[in-house]
Amino acid sequence: MTALLELRNVETYYGPIMAIRGVSLEVREKQIVTLLGANGAGKTTVLKTISGAMDPQKGTVTLAGEDIQRRDPDVVARLGVAHVPEGREVFPFLSVDENLRVGAFSRRDDAIDYELELVYQYFPVLREQRKLPAGFLSGGQQQMLAIGRALMLRPSIMLLDEPSLGLSPRLVAEIAEIIKRLNEEQKVTILLVEQNAKMALDISDYGYVMETGRVVMEDTAERLKNATDIQEFYLGMKDEGVRGRRRWKQRKTWR
Repeated sequence: MTALLELRNVETYYGPIMAIRGVSLEVREKQIVTLLGANGAGKTTVLKTISGAMDPQKGTVTLAGEDIQRRDPDVVARLGVAHVPEGREVFPFLSVDENLRVGAFSRRDDAIDYELELVYQYFPVLREQRKLPAGFLSGGQQQMLAIGRALMLRPSIMLLDEPSLGLSPRLVAEIAEIIKRLNEEQKVTILLVEQNAKMALDISDYGYVMETGRVVMEDTAERLKNATDIQEFYLGMKDEGVRGRRRWKQRKTWR
């Protein structure tokens, strides 16, 4: 299994502030790779750097061996990178159907209607609401719409930023199941940013953990689930008092 996406020693800044510090990671073809970390760890910045929304000051981002850093987002999208940002960002005054067709803006083939039907098969609730303005959808339905719109690009890799944010446990489980199905059935490679570590690790093949802009730990998803650090800090398997007292010591066990 070859690496589809690679970051090597990437540094990205917000003005004078370094948001990610020498980040290196790779996502292999047909894998789901998760990026874990607390708020402010730099996870969203990594996705923005990959998709072209932000330019790195140092390092390289390669897709299938081709450098894509500092390219415009529309160019990166045409190369097969679909970015589903945090907060969904659907077009509220466009219908569900129109939102989905926007996702195929860069395509010039004759299979767009086929792809639209595929999205409706994965998200039957969207078919029922296809003529409704997207702003009238529930939060969970908007998240489905955002993922469906990304699928319309027919991407080689999908970047998902906090797809479970603000959703009920039932919807989180439903979204997780759909992500897994897209990976297995449509062979879409996925880089998943999540604070819901249990959900992310349950469906992922490999994982990276970020703190203060750098990668501090990486391993298979199964091994990460069994790691003491992850259990304490991300899976809630210690009480808050223990976490508060020991966190600084545990950091020193991470590279």
